[in-house]
Amino acid sequence: MVRPTNIEPAVGSVPYTEDLIMKLFKSHDKNGDDQLSKDELNAAFKQLGSKWPSIRASLAKHYADDNRDGFISIDKELSKLVKYVLKLNYTLH
Repeated sequence: MVRPTNIEPAVGSVPYTEDLIMKLFKSHDKNGDDQLSKDELNAAFKQLGSKWPSIRASLAKHYADDNRDGFISIDKELSKLVKYVLKLNYTLH
């Protein structure tokens, strides 16, 4: 189930933008360590409406985690993660 948020596009509106996706992922850094864990990524993909958020989180982490530390650095790797999500063509199902 997707939770409605103030950064989720309204039905019939323009798809997610790079800026909205970036804000969405940043909002899921719950512990404030400037990194996204697999659980935080999973929660973000759930909010994006993915049918398989844990699989999307794993694939996204594999794609964007350049230093292979198991986290997505907000400062260094988030833009790569956002580009990955945009490549999904907003079809997260």
